[in-house]
Amino acid sequence: MRILVLGRTGYLGRHVVAHLRGLPDTHLPEAGRSSTGAGADLRVDLAADSPDRLAKTLAEAAPDAVINCAGATGGDAVTLAEVNARGPAALCAALRQAAPRARLVHLGSAAEYGPGEPGTKVTETAATRPLGPYGATKLAGTAAVTASGLDAVVLRVGNPVGPGAPPTGLPGRVAALLREAGAATATATATATGTGTGTGTMLRLGDLSAYRDFVDVRDVARAAVLAVTATGPLPAVLNIGGGEAVRVRDLVQMLARRAGFGGRIEEDTGAAGGSARSAAVSWQCSDITAAGEALGWRPSYTLEESLAALWAHGGAGTGDTDAPGRHATGTEGDRAP
Repeated sequence: MRILVLGRTGYLGRHVVAHLRGLPDTHLPEAGRSSTGAGADLRVDLAADSPDRLAKTLAEAAPDAVINCAGATGGDAVTLAEVNARGPAALCAALRQAAPRARLVHLGSAAEYGPGEPGTKVTETAATRPLGPYGATKLAGTAAVTASGLDAVVLRVGNPVGPGAPPTGLPGRVAALLREAGAATATATATATGTGTGTGTMLRLGDLSAYRDFVDVRDVARAAVLAVTATGPLPAVLNIGGGEAVRVRDLVQMLARRAGFGGRIEEDTGAAGGSARSAAVSWQCSDITAAGEALGWRPSYTLEESLAALWAHGGAGTGDTDAPGRHATGTEGDRAP
């Protein structure tokens, strides 16, 4: 089976490729923004290539399936629209020309739903009311995929966490700040007396009162693999999340304990330090029943295990993409407040 992974160098893409490599009789054509890039022999830029050019590349790759992990979580509205909305639309048009029978698995985002009702898990049939350009452009990409007439499924991913989390998302950013705080404390302690626990260190973050649905990046990758290899048609949209709402403050405290951080964590809830999106979307939690029924998928990692893997991984990964200067996580990647 020939499976083309787009956005393969991004956070989710790397994990998807790692899972696919464990499958027998699977070939992974390599694609990137430049045909001269390391290991990339197919040039693909969803944000800029015309559908005809993409179709020629896809015809050369001759995929049985495509997993689109490319997506932008940051940048201005134009950047977000080019990658998250225009990209999937162009890909679908190209697939209809070059590989109309190939299955398409597209990574969407729980941000497409917008604010949730506290205490309620959102299902795939819920109304979509995204706030801001990110959620709106991801929703536009989902609309292009679901209306394409292709054998396609959109996986609406919650907040990914786990090894290699980039600093563009909350878990990766907090881990990076904790490492910086630990390094600064160690340097100051060694310079001063050679003793101390770093209890005077302070970590200043924004409002941590929001609830989010965190899911391990390895579980997301497994869901993508299950979707691309499933026999028979799949639902148009499937939620992929942890299935539980976790207060962001609790995640930060869990990671701080994992890091052995002995200082204070201060929340700035004012306009200058708080996250406008977090304030507007105070609750997100996905109902993942449909993914279990369609794919036999359930999260296999606890949040504690995900944070342990994130911390053990070392420095946070980068969010590479198929478009210059954009971060390809393909998910909400909720930014640290």
